[in-house]
Amino acid sequence: MSEIVNSKIEHYVTVTKALSDSNRVRALCALRKGELCLCQIIELLGLAPSTISKHMSILKQAGLVNSRKDGRWVYYRLADKKDEIFIQDIIKLSLLGLEQDQQVVADDRQMAEINSWGLEMLCKRNKGCCEN
Repeated sequence: MSEIVNSKIEHYVTVTKALSDSNRVRALCALRKGELCLCQIIELLGLAPSTISKHMSILKQAGLVNSRKDGRWVYYRLADKKDEIFIQDIIKLSLLGLEQDQQVVADDRQMAEINSWGLEMLCKRNKGCCEN
């Protein structure tokens, strides 16, 4: 019996694997309010820059987030509306189901504070995470 390869199924598996880590889900939830710099996500999750970069790379590979570079800063945002419809549905379902989660609510409060600090200070605080 020959194996049938279904790229939609494989993509779905990649997406669900990306969502199988609580730190990646927290990052995704934080992005629901808008674009964030890598250093802001590092500060929120309290993990090493290399660990956060790996998590964000997994989310990007799954098609859940997009990134852009501006000078020395790398910004992440949720996948655009023009992206695959089932990705948009997964994002909406995930975010809707977690909107009132205690961790997500606490992260929202913490992000409000983090957003007031400025990227230069965050980069220094996180040992130059944004340096080239």
